[in-house]
Amino acid sequence: MRPAEPLRVQSRDNALFKDLRRLAQDSGAWRRQGRLWVEGDHLCRAALARGWRPELAVFSESFWPLAPAQLAQAAIKNVVFADGLMGALSALESPPPMAFVLPLPAAPALAPDAPTVVLDRVQDAGNVGSILRSAAAFGFTQVAALSGTAGLWSPKVLRAGMGAHFGLRLVDALTVPELAALRVPLLVTSSHQGQWLHRASLPWPCAWVLGHEGQGVQPALVERAALALRIAQPGGEESLGVAAAAAICLHASAVARP
Repeated sequence: MRPAEPLRVQSRDNALFKDLRRLAQDSGAWRRQGRLWVEGDHLCRAALARGWRPELAVFSESFWPLAPAQLAQAAIKNVVFADGLMGALSALESPPPMAFVLPLPAAPALAPDAPTVVLDRVQDAGNVGSILRSAAAFGFTQVAALSGTAGLWSPKVLRAGMGAHFGLRLVDALTVPELAALRVPLLVTSSHQGQWLHRASLPWPCAWVLGHEGQGVQPALVERAALALRIAQPGGEESLGVAAAAAICLHASAVARP
C-alpha cells in the first residue's frame, strides 16, 4: 500500500508552516491548539507502538522518498516541507527530518489506587521528562502534576520523556486539594530529614511526591505524607537533583514490591 500523495510546502508564508512552527516552538501552544508536536523517528514510533494515530505526518523533502512505510502510512494526511523549512520548524539545533502532530488526549481523572508520581512545582522540562521516563521504567502508571510544574505535554518535556508519555496516565495542572482523590499513601522526599530510604519498608502501591528544584516539597504535602524519606549520600553533597532522586526512589519502590 502506497501512501497518498502528500501536500508539498515551499514557502515560509504558508499558513500551515506558521501554525506548526508555533506548535513546535511555543511552550504553551499545545494547550491552545489541543495538539502535540512529536518530532523524530524514536518518538513517532513510540506513539504508534502505543496505538496513537497522528492527525498529520510532516517530512522533509529529502527524507520523504526514504521514509519507512510504517511512518509514511501512519497519518491521515502527509505534508512534505522543503528541507530549509523543515529545519526552521524545529527548536532543535539538529532538527530531525520528520514529525507527527497528535491530538492532545482528554484530561483524565486521577486513578485513586494507581502507583503514582506527584510533581510539586518541578519547573525544568528536562527534569520532568526524565522523571516520566523513570516512572514508566519502574512500574508507576500515573503522573500527577501540580500547578507550577512544567507542562507535561510541552515539546521540551515530550523530547526529554523519550516516549514514556504514551504509556502513562498524565494528569496536569492539579491543585493540592485535588490530590485527596488518591487513596495510596504519599511518600515525600527530603534532603535532610525522614527515614533512610535504604532501610525503610515501602508500601505498594504508593505516590512519591517530588518537589520544586530549590524549595523541595511544600509543607501542605509534607503534613499529609505517610512517610518522609531521604537518600544516603556518603559522598557529602548537599542534595541530589530532583531527577536523580526520583530515579533512586522509584527504583527502590520497584525492587521492594511484593
